[in-house]
Amino acid sequence: MSHRSRILRSATAVLSGAVATSLLLSGCGGSDSDDDSSGGSGSNGGTLVLGVTSDADTLFPWKATQFQAVNVMQTIYGTLTELDDGLSVVPGLAESWETSEDGLTLTFTLRKNVTYADGSTFGSEDVKSSLDLIADEETAAVAASSLASVESVEAPDEHTVVLHLSNPDASLPANLASINMAILSSDDTEEELNTTPNGTGPFLFDSRVANQSITLKKNPEYWGFPVALDGVEFQVIPDESAIVSALQSGNVQLAVFDDPLVADTARGGSVTVDSVPQLSYHALQLNATHGDLADLNVRLAIQCAIDRQEVLDTAALGEGQVTGPITSPAFLSDPAARPCPERDLDKAAEYLAASGKTDVTISTIVSQGEYATSVNEAQNLQSQLAEAGITLDLEVLESGAYVDRWVAGDFDAAVALNGGRPDPEGMYGRYFTSDGNLNPVAGYSSDELDDLFAQGRVTDDVEERRDIYRQVSEELEDNAAWIWLFTSYSYTASSSSVQGFVPRADGSLVGLRSATMS
Repeated sequence: MSHRSRILRSATAVLSGAVATSLLLSGCGGSDSDDDSSGGSGSNGGTLVLGVTSDADTLFPWKATQFQAVNVMQTIYGTLTELDDGLSVVPGLAESWETSEDGLTLTFTLRKNVTYADGSTFGSEDVKSSLDLIADEETAAVAASSLASVESVEAPDEHTVVLHLSNPDASLPANLASINMAILSSDDTEEELNTTPNGTGPFLFDSRVANQSITLKKNPEYWGFPVALDGVEFQVIPDESAIVSALQSGNVQLAVFDDPLVADTARGGSVTVDSVPQLSYHALQLNATHGDLADLNVRLAIQCAIDRQEVLDTAALGEGQVTGPITSPAFLSDPAARPCPERDLDKAAEYLAASGKTDVTISTIVSQGEYATSVNEAQNLQSQLAEAGITLDLEVLESGAYVDRWVAGDFDAAVALNGGRPDPEGMYGRYFTSDGNLNPVAGYSSDELDDLFAQGRVTDDVEERRDIYRQVSEELEDNAAWIWLFTSYSYTASSSSVQGFVPRADGSLVGLRSATMS
C-alpha cells in the first residue's frame, strides 16, 4: 500500500463520524463562515494567478458541471448554506434556519445588507425566484432534483424565506450548499449572466479573454469578512508541464493537479504541494438504455472483466483507493460488496455467454483537458475489456464538447470523474431515481432505488440512513449501473507567497476568499 493510500484510509476514518453528524445540523446557531475567519485579516493584496488546463465552459452556475466552471462560480456566487472545511453544514446567505417539528417546513432567516455585484440588494425575492426557477424543468438546472421535496417557496418579508415540503428532507440543508443552487438576482437572466456574472461572493467578475483567462476582483462589500487578495486570475495553460514551469518561475502562484506524477515534478524550491483525498470518483458510466448495455449480463461481464486496482495503478500511480458508489466517509460503500470484487475473466465469460452476444462494441466518450488521467484510464479499460471480448470504441473529446454530450446523455459509455458530495441523496438522487433530472445521464433507475432514496430523505437518523444507502450501493453494484473505479487525490501546488488557502475534500476553491499573498 502506498504512503498516500495509508493517508486516505486514515483520513476516511477520522472524517466519517464528523460528517455523519454535520449533515443534519439545524442551522439554529449562526456563524459567519468561522472556518475562514482567520484569512481575511491580511492586507497584502495582489492578484493571485491560478493555472488551469481548460477555460470554463459556462458562467451560469445552475448549469455548471465542468470542474473549471464550478471552481470559478464558487468564488463569485453565494448559496443559502455552505460547507466548511470539515464538510459541516454552516450558514451562508441564510444566517440561520429552523425546521418544524413535523419536518415539513424550513424557515430561513437571511443576512441583511448583502448586495450583488451590480449594487442591487439581496433579499427573499431573489431566494424565491432562484429556487422556483431551479425547480422548473424548463430551466434545465443540473440540481433540480435536489428540490424534489419542496412544494412551494414563500417570502413573507424581505429577510425570511419559508420552504414548504411534501415530506421531511434530511439532505436539503447540505444540498442547498452546492454552487448549482446559487442564489441569483431575480432581475438577471441566463444570457446576461453568461456574459457578466452578478453574484454576492467574495470576488466579482472583472474580465474574460476566451480560452485565455478569467479575471476576478475582490468584492469590497462581501458579507463574510474583508478579502485580502485584490483579485484572482484563472489563467488557461492547457499543458500541465507548462503550469509547473509557470509555478516555478513565479508567473503562477497556485494550481490544482490530479496527476501525482505532475504534482511530484512541481515540488521543490518555492513551490509546496499538499495532497488531499477527494470525494470525487472515477467511473466508467454505462447507459443501460442503449444497445447491448440494456442487457444486465453484458454490464456484469464488463464489471467482472475490470481490475480496478490496475486502472488506479496505471492512471494515477496507485495514489488513491478502489471505491464503491458512495465516497462520503459517513456512508462509505464497501468495494468488496459487489459482484466480482476482484477481476474474474471466467465469470465475465459466463455473463457474456448468458447474454447470447458474441460481438459487443461500446462507443465510449472520453474528456481530454478537464482532468489529467482520463485518457490513460480509458486506454487501460479498453485493453482489459478486449481480453474479455468486449470492445471499447474510444471517442476523445475536448472538454466542452464532452460536457455537452455528457449532459445530453448522448453516449453509450463515458469515462468520467464526477464530483462527490457529503450526502448520498445530493450525490445520486438526481441520477438514479426515475424522475431525477440527470437520469438520462445515468441511464438507470428502478422502483427499488426510488423507494430507497425516498426513505433516505425522510429520516434524520444517521444509522438508518447508513443502512438505506448501503442498500442503494448494493442495488447499483448488483445491476452494474456504472462501473465505479477509484477515488484519488487533489494536489494543490502553491508558491511560498500564498498563505491561508486550505485545500478541501470536496475540491472547492472557496478558500481563496481567505488567502493572502506576501
